[in-house]
Amino acid sequence: MDAEQIKDMIENALPGAIARVSGDDGVHFEASVICDEFSGKSMLAQHRMVYDALGDKLQSGVIHAMALRTYTPQQWNEQ
Repeated sequence: MDAEQIKDMIENALPGAIARVSGDDGVHFEASVICDEFSGKSMLAQHRMVYDALGDKLQSGVIHAMALRTYTPQQWNEQ
């Protein structure tokens, strides 16, 4: 699995989301995800939305680790 595949999975599952994914060993990744659907949701709920987008890739070990940062568009623009 590569970063581009993960980016596509997230963006397809969360319409309007922008995902920036990096990782070069095929199992450890970092992602920043900006999505309007995160508005009003806790960080835990936001992360669950992204994990749900990845399906069984985390549970099966295809993705061993994912460092995740989530933002609403407003939060992203404020930083």
